[in-house]
Order: sequence, then structure tokens, then C-alpha cells
Amino acid sequence: MLQWLRLQSSVKKKNQKNEQTVKDAKEGSAAVKSAIAVLKEFYEKAGEATVLVQKSHAEPPELFDEPYKGMQAENGGIIGMLEVIQSDFARLEAETNSAEASAQQEYNTFMEDSKANKAEKKKESEQKMFKKQDETQALTLKEEDLDGTQKELDAAMDYYDKLKPTCVDAGVSYEERVARRKDEIESLRQALQIMQGEDIA
Repeated sequence: MLQWLRLQSSVKKKNQKNEQTVKDAKEGSAAVKSAIAVLKEFYEKAGEATVLVQKSHAEPPELFDEPYKGMQAENGGIIGMLEVIQSDFARLEAETNSAEASAQQEYNTFMEDSKANKAEKKKESEQKMFKKQDETQALTLKEEDLDGTQKELDAAMDYYDKLKPTCVDAGVSYEERVARRKDEIESLRQALQIMQGEDIA
């Protein structure tokens, strides 16, 4: 976010600087164009005028073959220089406009990429949040299952501890237990016969 704000500020400053440069170039170009027009008009008028006023009774001095019309050959120097300056202003304006358009395009591309990236990150964040919620819920259910199973195990272990002394008698040998089982089975057989009304021999 901070980088985005810095970029916004930088783009705004460059934009203002470019606008001022274009404004200055236009004003300078207009001023030079006006100066060129004034100089061209001056030299055109100077070409028509003569410095020496000729009187009808006097002959022109031998030094001059034609009337003096000013330094017409020199006018290309200052006008040429001003035309170069004017073309420099025009070039500066064109380059600045081109740089501004390029910077604006770059900024627009960056903003579009940033928007797409932000939307993608938001979507990923939402998906991760939903996944976390699902996994948290699954963990809660498993912890509840584990708690229930642990309670059942504890109850079974308590019951086992209660039954253990009756099932495992440490003072009786295996042979004695086998003999007791046979006696119990025989007793049960006799009880069954009595119940069925059979005569016990």
C-alpha cells in the first residue's frame, strides 16, 4: 500500500512538471514565433529603405555601386538562430508530451496489474480463510470424537478393573480351574435334565 501511495505521488509530481514544461515550451515557441515575424518584417522594410538620401544633383560616391540597404546577408543569422530555438521548443513540447503519454500508459498498466493482483490475492485469502474454517471445524469434531472415545475407554478400563479379580484368580492353578469347569458343566447338565423331567441315574 505504501509503495502504491509513493507511486501515486511520484506520478502526480511528474505529471505537474511535464504540464509546466509543455506550457513553458508553448509560450516560448509563441514568443520566438512573434520575434521571428517582427524581425522578418523589419528586414523586409530595411531592404526597401536606403540609408543614404540621394539628391538629384549629386552623384553617388564611387564607393557604392548601389544604394545601401542594411546588412541583409546577416539577417539569416538571427532569424536562423530564432528558428532553431523555435524548433527546439517544438521538439521539447513533443518529447515531453510523448514522455507523458508513455508514463501515463505505464502507470495505467501498473494500476491494472495491481488491481488484478489485488483481486487474486483477495480471492486466495478468502479461499484460505474458508479452508481454515473447514479445518478448524473438522479439528473441533475430531477433538469431540477423541474426548468421547477417551471417556468410553476410561469407562471400559474401570469395568475391566472391576472384573479382573473375578476372572483371574491368582491362587488357583490351571488344572484346578479345568476340574472346576468340568464340575460346573456336569452340574448344569444335571439341572437341565431335571428341568426336562428326565430321571437322573
